[in-house]
Amino acid sequence: MPTCGARRMIRLDHQTIDGARIAIITLDRHEKRNALTPDMLENIKLCADHVHEEQPHPRALVLAGAGDVFCAGFDLSLCRDDDLMMSALLTRLAETIRTLRRLPIPVVASAHGGAIAGGCALLCGADIVITNATAKLGYPVVRLGVSPAVTSPLLRAAVGQARTRERLLDPQLIDGAEALRISLAHECLDRADDVFPRAVAVAASLAAKPRHAIAVTKRWLNQLDGSYEDETLDRALNASLALAGSEEERERLAALWTN
Repeated sequence: MPTCGARRMIRLDHQTIDGARIAIITLDRHEKRNALTPDMLENIKLCADHVHEEQPHPRALVLAGAGDVFCAGFDLSLCRDDDLMMSALLTRLAETIRTLRRLPIPVVASAHGGAIAGGCALLCGADIVITNATAKLGYPVVRLGVSPAVTSPLLRAAVGQARTRERLLDPQLIDGAEALRISLAHECLDRADDVFPRAVAVAASLAAKPRHAIAVTKRWLNQLDGSYEDETLDRALNASLALAGSEEERERLAALWTN
């Protein structure tokens, strides 16, 4: 069993609904709006790997966040005195998204309240995204001298070339209704409190389907949209890493501590 407990700020639980086992990975750092650290990202990956190997096999996975928001992005305070931290965060993020995306079971993201920057990137690891109308989603990191290119191949598969260009270049956040309109989300509910129960219900519905048929279908969809193309995904990561620790990034991040 991987270290997925409170000490690592990631929690792994299970529910059994109508005989089908569902795994739930929860970002559990609500006092920091689930801001991501390298350890958190590593432990999401470890938990996902563990879910893949569990017996009996979970038939679906829900990715959720504790507290008021799903995820507010990277914990940028870690970058204050460590020029290598941004590279570590981006690399772990890329690894985690690939692991989630390539699981043979459906992954449903419960993105209530907000999914920002790295938190929004995590949604690209899911097959289905549920959010709420007033949630805030997007990639506001270019204003910090950070490139969100790491998420571009899978975001393009979800929303298309034009919307990907718009979302990654425009630092403004969008609400859940707009996320639904551009296909960044698949369902948009009125109330944030309803998002997680709905995500579990969707996961349960998918878990009730024939396991091998779902796995083969998901594998084919991943082949179609480039989810297995490591060369392309590596190039996207390297585009983001190229700015990590740059003078522009250091200046922009430093301004966070002085404002």
